[in-house]
Amino acid sequence: MNALLGYQYVVLRCVPSAVREEFLNVGVVLYCQQAGFLQVAWSVDDARLLAFAPTLDPAEVRAALQTAEAACRDGAVEGRPDLVGLGPRFGWLAAPRSTVLRPGPGHGGLTTDPAAELARLLAVLVEV
Repeated sequence: MNALLGYQYVVLRCVPSAVREEFLNVGVVLYCQQAGFLQVAWSVDDARLLAFAPTLDPAEVRAALQTAEAACRDGAVEGRPDLVGLGPRFGWLAAPRSTVLRPGPGHGGLTTDPAAELARLLAVLVEV
């Protein structure tokens, strides 16, 4: 039997208008310290996004998600301090910000396979 590993995650939300406080889930960042795992999984459905926010360019959302990928991978994010270590990278990704891509509240759980759990969370929270 595989050991259960604790993890934390945040859902990445597209928030095209701060005034309206509406959002569309577009990604999930999962961090598992015990497994040395930090990854983002995302999916942008152009038709759904444009129905939700007709003036928003889906390429802008994808670029923000690619920045999140870079932070997970190596911490190299232009215009940001060096993010050394997975914990600080997750902390930066989970911190509130005022851009079109915002993290939701943090959550946690247990898993034996962080990558499979990330795929499951993406399917349940984003691709529904």
